[in-house]
Amino acid sequence: MKLLSLAAVALMSATSLAASYPITGTTVNCRSGPGTSYGVKKSYKKGQSVSISCQTSGTSVNGNNIWDKTSDGCYVADYYVKTGKNGYVTSKCGGGSSGGSSDSHCKKLNAAGVNLIAQWEGFVSSPKPDPIGLPTVGYGHLCKKKGCAEVKYKFPLSKTTAKQLLNDDLSTYTACLAKVLNSKVKLNDNQWAALTSWTFNNGCGNAASSTLVKRLNKGENPNTVASQELPKWRMAGGRVLQGLVNRRKAEVKLFKTASSKQAYPKCQ
Repeated sequence: MKLLSLAAVALMSATSLAASYPITGTTVNCRSGPGTSYGVKKSYKKGQSVSISCQTSGTSVNGNNIWDKTSDGCYVADYYVKTGKNGYVTSKCGGGSSGGSSDSHCKKLNAAGVNLIAQWEGFVSSPKPDPIGLPTVGYGHLCKKKGCAEVKYKFPLSKTTAKQLLNDDLSTYTACLAKVLNSKVKLNDNQWAALTSWTFNNGCGNAASSTLVKRLNKGENPNTVASQELPKWRMAGGRVLQGLVNRRKAEVKLFKTASSKQAYPKCQ
């Protein structure tokens, strides 16, 4: 009996770690990051088997916020993958030069952050188009299905249930923000809340590719970066919106409000 080479053993071990599971959706997009705002890299057909190398949290899809990283190097919503479990079936994705402390950052925002987002998003009790025509409800929840059918709260929403929906949504944005900031970046709860408001407004994909995040990761002074970069994000639908100009001013003000409570990379 011939002995297997170390390379062959390693290959077999790697293959066994990346278990394969069938896709359940008709056509399921595999994205560059764990969320619906990331770009589509490829698509899988129903019944096609995908190998999962690791899993992480991201945009909630029908109540499931787990995203599976496939052997193609992209992420697919776990909701559309038949793993046989509702939770994690393999190790969590970790490491990488862009990732931060995804398990130790503050998942929730302070009251100042939640109130800022609610103020600038505005309250909508039943689904209707926002200023650029996208269907939203509550405090800025972007509908994923017709009539916002994915929302578990009854319409019309009250301001209380709208706040609950907002808090449900925010964990997705704190998670994706934590993924693109490196662990050398230190942010207090006001800075973290202001950045999450900006990410909530502009999407995880835009945050990931932004000069703002790149400058923070290079170690530049956070207050300087926020003051210079946040005001640039004032356009929607190809035009400058005064509401966005005013929102960015409010985010900069909150960002620069002193606080001794750390929120990233570790939550206090």
